[in-house]
Amino acid sequence: MTHDDPKNPASKPDLERRRFLNSAALTGLAGAGLATGLTGCQQEQAAAPAPAAAPMAAAASHANDEVAPGQLDTYYDFCSGGHSGEVRIYGLPSGRLFKRIPVFNMDCLVGWGVTNESKAILGTKPNGTPKYTTGDTHHVHQTYKDGTYDGKYIFVNDKIHGRLARVRMDTMECDKITELPNIQGFHGTFPDKRDPVDASINYTTRVFCGAEFSIPLPNDGRDLEDGSKYHSLFTCVDSESMEVRWQVLIDGNCDLVASSYDGKLTCTNQYNTEMAVRYQDMMTVEMDACLFFNVARIEQAVKDGKFTTIGDSKVPVVDGTRGANADPKTALTCYVPIPKNPHGVNISPDGKYYVCSGKLSPTASVIAHDLVLKWFEGEIKDAREVVIAEPEIGLGPLHTGFDNKGNAYTTLFLDSQIVKWNVEAAIKAHNGDTAATVVLDRIDVHYQPGHGFTSMGETRESDGKYFVSDNKFSKDRFLPVGPLHAETAQLIDISGDKMKLVADHSVYSEPHDSIIVRRDIIKTRQIYDLDEFPLAIKDYKDSGVYRDGKKVTVKLISAAPAFSLDEFSVKKGDEVTIILTNFDKVEDLTHGFAIPKYDINFLVNPQETKSVTFIADKPGVYWCYCTNFCHALHLEMRMRMFVEA
Repeated sequence: MTHDDPKNPASKPDLERRRFLNSAALTGLAGAGLATGLTGCQQEQAAAPAPAAAPMAAAASHANDEVAPGQLDTYYDFCSGGHSGEVRIYGLPSGRLFKRIPVFNMDCLVGWGVTNESKAILGTKPNGTPKYTTGDTHHVHQTYKDGTYDGKYIFVNDKIHGRLARVRMDTMECDKITELPNIQGFHGTFPDKRDPVDASINYTTRVFCGAEFSIPLPNDGRDLEDGSKYHSLFTCVDSESMEVRWQVLIDGNCDLVASSYDGKLTCTNQYNTEMAVRYQDMMTVEMDACLFFNVARIEQAVKDGKFTTIGDSKVPVVDGTRGANADPKTALTCYVPIPKNPHGVNISPDGKYYVCSGKLSPTASVIAHDLVLKWFEGEIKDAREVVIAEPEIGLGPLHTGFDNKGNAYTTLFLDSQIVKWNVEAAIKAHNGDTAATVVLDRIDVHYQPGHGFTSMGETRESDGKYFVSDNKFSKDRFLPVGPLHAETAQLIDISGDKMKLVADHSVYSEPHDSIIVRRDIIKTRQIYDLDEFPLAIKDYKDSGVYRDGKKVTVKLISAAPAFSLDEFSVKKGDEVTIILTNFDKVEDLTHGFAIPKYDINFLVNPQETKSVTFIADKPGVYWCYCTNFCHALHLEMRMRMFVEA
């Protein structure tokens, strides 16, 4: 069944709306000579821009989706912040923003990138400044146990600098960052869902990371123009130690990543299987790939010493290129042909199917997990045979979420729609059943959705309640705030036969992927434990100034509404380290600490200890004060630092 089947009204696109929305996009593609890449869709190209489409009708009121004042949300929404370098936490269905977690960015609210503790996680240059001050977070995914979230960690990538970060879910703070060797454009990431080697392990042990940009390996200034030396690497990181376990040399560029529920496979959708180094040459072939990795075979190859290393890195690298994996019975990788420039691969909650969308094809490819395993056993010769359905669903399909009824929900970037379709019906239609109804519903979104995700949809406990569409354009949707518009996260109720728009939530640029997690899974702490911090000051008598030559340590305690010292003195040129412990044990009683002219500001939560180090190079009097409102006498909570000339 195609997406314009006359027997199914829900499958019919609004051609006038499509012409308006696609005119600019197709004009841009045509300018690059790429309009023909939209396989089967050229007949719908607009000759000229049309007037702006009428705004979408306001969402109907849904009392069950409203969160009254004082009530708690049903879900947490953990969202990447794009080139802000952060992770954000929203409540759903309210859409209320709870927290912005600094990860790869500097943050003057909490002092991320200012305190010694955060600098140790971020990594520093020899002069003590952060190694990087920018980041680009795209995908957030949580650790698993028994195929569902365990509330322990969330992992997020940094596309710019090739880093993987881990966020502790009990404190919602980043505790570890690892830079991946020999890669650029680290985009897709996904934890495994169980260990395939040890059957007794049913929780996350690895995080899989796909590098999008091919580079000459080693990337040391040689072979800059030799495209044959360009490759990408697929990386596995240990979820506990955060050390890189192994890498796989591959053909083509990685995009997103998915992992199987039995722990046997992980995969990435690929574009640029042409292995081109120029934009114009990356869209010439009609079929790209979804690349599968046999995890157990890769780890056995590493154990057997069948690997090499690249450059200065000691990480084992196995050969996953097409040429080295022609025999399925010994292959480490399986390249499944997929049309065209696919963007997004997701696995169904029952673990049976992967859906890989075409982006430049109006199709979504359904891949059977058991058939991929049979290919690796040599029972299937042609990797294309693992594709068991390929319905036409609309223009620009990107990401797919799943409910608990066998339905898939795919974002259509060019159509500015979410399409609901049934996976089993698609398989039946592919096998010749003309009565199978594949496309069940469509809903317009504003505009051009990128990522879309369902509540608990990346787990075995997908509940089919909500779908969130993160839209890349939101003109006419909110009050204008200048050239950089707010973007839109639209909440859609998918519990019934028809999708219903519940709410628009404005979001700061530029959100990427999210996961929607039931609130009962997340168990946070409200105060810290002094014993966690080696530098903690545990008694007022230990508060004071300690000098060792030109190095001065100032030990402070904060307890509302005062610091333990009224003043302290240092000399010009001293290297000063301030250690501050928050003695308060009351939930939500956070203190701040700032020093004017010294670019220092950070927070300490109840029973937490943090420290900063700086050179006292400006003589004078400096009022150190609490920046976080903590008490009726908050404004009086201050002390003097004397810097003697």
